[in-house]
Amino acid sequence: MSATFRVTHEVGFGIELRRGRFEVSVDDEILGALAHHESVETALAPGHHTIQIRNGRYSSPDQTFDAADGEVINFRCHGTRIWPRYVASVFVPSLAISLKRE
Repeated sequence: MSATFRVTHEVGFGIELRRGRFEVSVDDEILGALAHHESVETALAPGHHTIQIRNGRYSSPDQTFDAADGEVINFRCHGTRIWPRYVASVFVPSLAISLKRE
């Protein structure tokens, strides 16, 4: 059995200052790329995993999660929406993309 893993590139409110296609990787393996309002979905083996979203040199912080048999794991990501964080991401690229588990 496996777990279902899904990431959606979505902005709930405001405008996205850091835009573009985001590359999704789990355990350092690229699963695909997301444009705005797109999703990537795949089956994952049960266990401990690490996810990161990238856009060139900009990224989300690494996030770890555990997957159980039959579980559906959802994440939502978006580029930076407020200008102070946008400016800070020039110096700290891991602030450029927000990644949240739902």
